[in-house]
Amino acid sequence: MMENENHTFSSDFILLGLFSSSQTSQVFFSFIFFIFIMTITENALLIFLIHRDSRLHTPMYFLLSHLSFMDILHISNIVPKMIADYLSGSRTISFTGCGFQIFLSLTMLGGECLLLAAMSYDRYVAICHPLRYPVLMRDNTSGLLASGSWLVGVFNSIVHTSFALHFPFCHSRAIDHFFCEIPAMLKLSCVDTSRYERGVYVSGIIFLLIPFSIISISYVQILLTIFQMQAGARQKSLSTCSFHMVVVIMYYGPFIFTYMRPRSYHTPGQDKFLAIFYTILTPSLNPIIYSFRNKDVLMAVKNIVQNNFLNKK
Repeated sequence: MMENENHTFSSDFILLGLFSSSQTSQVFFSFIFFIFIMTITENALLIFLIHRDSRLHTPMYFLLSHLSFMDILHISNIVPKMIADYLSGSRTISFTGCGFQIFLSLTMLGGECLLLAAMSYDRYVAICHPLRYPVLMRDNTSGLLASGSWLVGVFNSIVHTSFALHFPFCHSRAIDHFFCEIPAMLKLSCVDTSRYERGVYVSGIIFLLIPFSIISISYVQILLTIFQMQAGARQKSLSTCSFHMVVVIMYYGPFIFTYMRPRSYHTPGQDKFLAIFYTILTPSLNPIIYSFRNKDVLMAVKNIVQNNFLNKK
């Protein structure tokens, strides 16, 4: 009885997480830890390459550097806490810590949705209107797109974090998730949150459906242009576009399914499974799909390795 009262009146939350003590969970934990290290390394390397190599000082790579920075912040906001909880056996998170997780997660998720739409516009202009590219995608244009993604993401996050933490939590404070995510937290509230949920749907339209529609329209136009190319160039461009769309669908699909369903349709297991895609997997895939398959990036890696080797000699 005393334990329940402590859960009721304590300001801390409990993250039930992904892992248990089973052997399977240990393997899954090792996989998540490997993905985390790989994601940080890939994205940090990409930012370093874009900063060092002047040939990568283009609008597309400028936007990619911001995407990589968002991915580093996002996965670092979630996975280290998961690792620490698993190793220590403690699953508590303070009210402030939970609020910070929500704020940073929503900032990165919202900003990345807008940034991916900006990147698709950049590719559309580059492939469909190459002669107008220097005019339509000047340096200040890419700067405005990147800063706009950050600022709108921060503003949206402030609003939702304030509302989500304002609700009273009258029952168990155990969040059946591996991080503080709003749909999982709303289940703990003892008041009617339907009005706020309608606001979440509006945000979903702005940050999910509209950007996803822009990306889809851009890639349809890109594909129509690609089909008019010669066979060799067409095959290469189709391969690149198909990989891009797979990553976009992996990111937006689970995100839309999580945030644009009524609360009554959410199940903890399903929400956690879907969240893995847009919080852990796609940040690890973005550098590979968007950059490390690109000859300019591979050439930048080769040049840095050669320069370091020559300097040592």
